Amino acid sequence: MSIEQKEFKYEEDKLKDTENWIENQISEIKKDNVEFENKIVDLKKQSKGKYSEELEITEKLYNITHKNLEKYNEAKVTPYFARIDFRERKRTEVESYYIGKFGLGDSRNGEEKIIDWRAPIADLYYSGTAGKVAYKIYSGYVDGELYLKRKFLIQDKKLKDAFDDAINEIILKAQGGSENNLVDEFLRINLEKNVSSKLKDVVATIQKEQNDIIRSEKNSALVVQGSAGSGKTTVALHRLAYLIYKYNKSLSGKDVLVVAPNRIFLDYISDVLPSLGANTVVQETFEDIALKVLGIKSKVYTKDKKLAYIFEDKNEEDKKLVIKTSNFKGSLLFKEMIDKYLKTIEEKDSVVEDIKIAGYVLFDKKEIRRLFCEDMSHLPIDKRKDEIKRYFNLKIKDKIINICDKISFTYEYNIARVKKNMEDGVERRKKLIALYDERDNKRNDIIKNAPVVMDNYFEAWKHTDTAVILDRFFNSKDVYNELAKGKISQSLWKHIKSEFNQNREKKVIDSDDLAAMLYIKFNIEGNDKFNFKHIIIDEAQDYSIFQFSALKNLCSSNSFTIVGDLGQGIYYYKGINDWASINKNVFEDNFNYVALSQSYRSTVEIIEFANEVLKKQDIKLEPAKPVLRHGDKPEVIEFATNKEFVERADEIVERLEKLDKKNIAIIGKTYDECKKINDALRKYSKNKWKVIRENDKSFETTKIVIPSYITKGLEFDCSIIYNCSEDNYKDTELDKKTLYVSLTRALHYEYIFFKGKKSSLIK
Repeated sequence: MSIEQKEFKYEEDKLKDTENWIENQISEIKKDNVEFENKIVDLKKQSKGKYSEELEITEKLYNITHKNLEKYNEAKVTPYFARIDFRERKRTEVESYYIGKFGLGDSRNGEEKIIDWRAPIADLYYSGTAGKVAYKIYSGYVDGELYLKRKFLIQDKKLKDAFDDAINEIILKAQGGSENNLVDEFLRINLEKNVSSKLKDVVATIQKEQNDIIRSEKNSALVVQGSAGSGKTTVALHRLAYLIYKYNKSLSGKDVLVVAPNRIFLDYISDVLPSLGANTVVQETFEDIALKVLGIKSKVYTKDKKLAYIFEDKNEEDKKLVIKTSNFKGSLLFKEMIDKYLKTIEEKDSVVEDIKIAGYVLFDKKEIRRLFCEDMSHLPIDKRKDEIKRYFNLKIKDKIINICDKISFTYEYNIARVKKNMEDGVERRKKLIALYDERDNKRNDIIKNAPVVMDNYFEAWKHTDTAVILDRFFNSKDVYNELAKGKISQSLWKHIKSEFNQNREKKVIDSDDLAAMLYIKFNIEGNDKFNFKHIIIDEAQDYSIFQFSALKNLCSSNSFTIVGDLGQGIYYYKGINDWASINKNVFEDNFNYVALSQSYRSTVEIIEFANEVLKKQDIKLEPAKPVLRHGDKPEVIEFATNKEFVERADEIVERLEKLDKKNIAIIGKTYDECKKINDALRKYSKNKWKVIRENDKSFETTKIVIPSYITKGLEFDCSIIYNCSEDNYKDTELDKKTLYVSLTRALHYEYIFFKGKKSSLIK
């Protein structure tokens, strides 16, 4: 509800005072920056290139003030978005707290003027209701009473409106409304804004169920099953910003990995984390992070290219083999087979010889085997060798002395015999000198060559690279008979082997092989370079069990945020069909599960239309619950020719641009279909369109043609689905999921075109 005029005037004045205070703070910080800059110049001259502790401290202080300056400059536009009035138990005063994207304090007296949205007390804004409340701090809970929750709509440094939450209501019911008409006016205004080309932070409109996820503890895997438009990606990114804030002494951006479905999506979310102060987070696709960990550069046959092939391949038998191959390579069976194969490598490596030099044993094979098989069995195979070598390097000096002593002892006996048996004279002296020289040469050779012999031994004991091991796995005559027979058919194994060898000849890596390659690397070489403290996996339903296992090896703890929607699992043949499987097989029952079914993206009408397709899927999920916004029903339109389709599309564009709805996507099923659409658009359309490809890193234009499988996670003012005909969208699980993804991208308007017979999925 909008606040009374008197209160509104008070908040207007408060905003002006805050803006003036921020300007003063900026002036003070700028002065400090200039002082630090001048001091740094002077200290650099004084130090003359040598280390200076004072210079190091001054540079750190300058960096801190520079970051503060950026923070205050951003806060000028919207210093805060909410106010809460709270009285702590056992206190008499009610205190007002203004909450913003960043916590802002007075640089001179340290007084906190604006509370960071991630601060413990800010939890009351997101989850508290008027009355008795408590918020969690490090040492327990703070109890008290919440008197007011006020939300501000600030634009261009001006207060446009303010809303007070009613007692015990997070969402306010519209007059005469049903559940679908629940309205939080402040949220509704924010949701009705047009979509931008980049995902934005939503700190002002985080809902209670989202806030609970964001503030969850980090020490276990958190799985979020979120309906399309439920804000699961946004929640995951805000959770990350919260964790970095809360655990700032032990967790920084560089300690976190975000794994996203494609580069377009990475670009789409690229502004969120920097805007929340998390600038150094590592953001990659699975394929890209895998190649970096493996330390190789190669072309990858991606999951999207494989999906397009499955869509377009007319040979059903061939299609089945491709699907079964992907399914196998993502399975626990494949992982178990790799485990057994690695065990054979380990057993071969445990058959060792003595490390010898000149007939003397430097290190006994029994000791080497014991260290390898027992003492260091917890380490990856090559790591064991490195540790054994390191251990031997510590002992080699004593070993050399011991061998040299043996040599000396042998020669002392021979020298004594010469002295005893030969009379003193030139010949005896020559003989003794020769023995002394021979002894010293042998000792010197041992001292000089023992480290070389040991280096050569361990160099020969090293392994070939990961790709070669996988090559041998697929091409070994014994692997099928010993590991696969009775578990997969011989014809499928033949196809898997043939496909792998064809890719090798083309110097291409199948993305489905990357999990196995990572797993082999971790077991053979270990992983020192890429160790993250928290990993976010988005669109997680598209990852196989094997991929989850591989990613777990990149995390030094069990700290994961995993978000996805099984209803959008278009890679279901290689991904997962239930979250319980990763709990049991990857995280060993150490994970928490949360479902988000409230959808904030689309209008009620669009969500209800998409839900009808969701209900047709084999997997049973709770349909998305639409809230807040009504709009036009999705329009199903028949067309006969591509020229007619383009003319109708142009009419839609013209109508929507008058309504200031500019981000419009024509969604084709595949990239090939998108190219055909684009040919027609170039020939007939009055508008300029851009085709989005899988490898594109961004799109700046507002009118795009995009394949269905790249749209996941993206949203548009309007979606135009091309040719939802019976021939194009059949009654298959893959087509149901693909169509559901396409139907859940639009915020405001949706048009579904079909040619010939309309698909039974939308009847």
